[in-house]
Amino acid sequence: MKLYADTPGRRSRQLLSDVLVLLWVSLWVWLGRQTHDVVVELRGPADSLTAAGRSVNTSLTGAGNQAGQLPLVGDQLKQWLGQAAQSGATLSNAGTSMATTVERVALVLGLVVAAVPIVLVVSLWLYVRVGFVRRASAAQRFLDSSEDLDLFALRAMAHQPLGTLARISDDPAGAWRRRDTGVIHELAALELRDEGLRPPRGT
Repeated sequence: MKLYADTPGRRSRQLLSDVLVLLWVSLWVWLGRQTHDVVVELRGPADSLTAAGRSVNTSLTGAGNQAGQLPLVGDQLKQWLGQAAQSGATLSNAGTSMATTVERVALVLGLVVAAVPIVLVVSLWLYVRVGFVRRASAAQRFLDSSEDLDLFALRAMAHQPLGTLARISDDPAGAWRRRDTGVIHELAALELRDEGLRPPRGT
């Protein structure tokens, strides 16, 4: 598997793109985390509500237990204070539910903020990089010897602009048929350069 080009310019661009993608991912992971932390801070009022509800529930329950010891009206007071204490429990549950909702919203927003730009850029980067690896790896398998340049010379005549071919030879097809090694080498070099490869040594 060939991960990087042989030609210095293209290899440098590939390395630079890899570093930039890594920085891009790191940046958006950080921004996603910041978004999560900012939204989570909104659970402060919910925590206060939970604490207040628990305090009311505890206080009224204790007062009811004390009132229950009074003669005559103790049982009624205890029952009334117990019912009032339930409102504190309801308040505490509401605060807990609100805090849970805030945490879920913070998690979803953090993931969305980070994931959307990361997926868009990394998908494009993978498309380009995987395409290069597949083409370059396939081409490299045909570069075991100088004779393999024939194939790339043919591809060059099919793919390269006519003006580029004319700068190499007035009759590139005829030169290829005559086995003109100089022209074949130059044609193959054109095609290999587009793939980020170099001709084998000794050609």
